[in-house]
Amino acid sequence: MQLIHPDISSEMIPKLDEIIAAHYKMDGAVIPVLRLSQDIVGYLPMALIDYISYGLNLPRSEVLGVATFYSLFSLIPKGRHTIKACLGTACYVKGIREVTSRISNEYGIKEGETTKDRRFSLEAVRCLGACGLAPVLVVDQDTYGGVTPSQVKSLLEHYE
Repeated sequence: MQLIHPDISSEMIPKLDEIIAAHYKMDGAVIPVLRLSQDIVGYLPMALIDYISYGLNLPRSEVLGVATFYSLFSLIPKGRHTIKACLGTACYVKGIREVTSRISNEYGIKEGETTKDRRFSLEAVRCLGACGLAPVLVVDQDTYGGVTPSQVKSLLEHYE
């Protein structure tokens, strides 16, 4: 089967083939193959789901079922930087909705979306365990507390 997709380069295909071959006929192969493949491509486009299904000789429904069941996997492209906005009670009370609204207006994305240039993905999380810093944003591995809507642009501008 040929793998053609704009987000999958010819350099990625031998790596994907190696992953599939290493897990062929192994029990429980779907999760590690999906995880390693997503590490290479950045997400799991349907063409890749089909390629993995074919390579592991499994029904597409089985591979897709695993990919859609676990939150670890994404069927949509992710940004180079992930913004996690805490929607826990303390953050909510202290204005995280206004912060996420500013992000949405500034970058044209809603929760669960990625900017067209794939710079940012915005995710809502239930709690980041930093209630004393509310409202909290985490960008990649960087935690920002006491974030106000007016700080959003300056806080995110150095993430290319």
